[in-house]
Amino acid sequence: MTGLGAVTPLGNTVAEYWENLKNGVNGIGMITRFDTTDFKCKVAAEVKNFDAAERLDKVTARKTDPYVQYALCSADEAVADSGILGTVEEDELGVYFGSGVGGIQTLCENEEGLLSGGPRKVSPSFVPKMIINIAAGQIAIRYHAHGTALSTATACATGTTMIGEAYRAIRDGYLKAIICGGSEAAVTPLTVAGFLNCTALVKSEDPETACLPFDQRRAGFVIGEGAAALILEEYEHAVARGAHIYAEVCGYGTTCDAYHVTAPDPGAVYTAKAVQMALQSVEYDPEKLYINAHGTGTQLNDKAETTAFKSVFGEDAKKIKISSTKSMTGHMLGAAGAAEAIACIKALQDGVIPPTIHLEQPDEECDLDYTPNTAVSKDIDVAISTSLGFGGHNACIAFRKVAE
Repeated sequence: MTGLGAVTPLGNTVAEYWENLKNGVNGIGMITRFDTTDFKCKVAAEVKNFDAAERLDKVTARKTDPYVQYALCSADEAVADSGILGTVEEDELGVYFGSGVGGIQTLCENEEGLLSGGPRKVSPSFVPKMIINIAAGQIAIRYHAHGTALSTATACATGTTMIGEAYRAIRDGYLKAIICGGSEAAVTPLTVAGFLNCTALVKSEDPETACLPFDQRRAGFVIGEGAAALILEEYEHAVARGAHIYAEVCGYGTTCDAYHVTAPDPGAVYTAKAVQMALQSVEYDPEKLYINAHGTGTQLNDKAETTAFKSVFGEDAKKIKISSTKSMTGHMLGAAGAAEAIACIKALQDGVIPPTIHLEQPDEECDLDYTPNTAVSKDIDVAISTSLGFGGHNACIAFRKVAE
């Protein structure tokens, strides 16, 4: 990994995002995007102080959905951070960038136009603003990336899936470098109502007690938004050009529960297998391993993940530092895995484990070390991020330090 970029509920740069993660800042607040009078959930983790016209330009801002705007801005930061442009052939630079929902704001706006004014009220740019692959396409256009441009949707595992598939593509010699990650901008009435009605979203009016991963009071996830981009590069190429290497991707696992459309398998057999796959070629000391858990704050997920970690690590599971940064960012859906990958990489770099905030009443069935409330200074050598998505998708990505 040679470049990082982020637009998140905790800040619109990697530096701001990471500083707030370390300090346990809560990025969840009252929903400002729409009137929540008729909604039982009134909180979300929104991106703040973001001006697309200023960060991009007025034309791009007008012609793109917010999920694409977040993607472009995170990619801009990552590309600049890496210095990759001009060091790799354009057809050896790819883009692997996904979204769980895509341009849902654009979809809702154009449906309202259709219903109120007929077909002529649907924008000519509706489809190219809304489709789920367009963030990858826009990033490729921006950077003349003529290698593979791929957008895969695995719901809330999307960001992790994109990094993992980019890792495989570079490992197998298809590309030299890839701009990878995920983006989401789904704080809309339709999305919030949908998640509420399938009982996944928390019913809350209090930002301080809404998102409670691994706590016995937890009652659902808090919707978030944003984007994260990472530059994944062939190791020899990065070394040859003198790039700063944040970390090395050292493993990837992906499975499917094939169990239920929204609920994880309580036995967590295939969540555990994804973790095992990611670590199968990695030597690690459990006391120097960090896990950024999916940790949504739903009853089912947090128990299932705990079961998976115990299955993989046995008694050593109690020695591992684990946390859910969703306690601060909310659930960024298709962007979550990419944002949490950056948290893993920064934890490796700085030797700091970000906390699970608001963890005051631990669930007896979630009895591992979930780093309650305060960050911990700890030297770690390997970090993994787990992501689970509707449809039974499981993904796990592993990172390790690179010797200076």
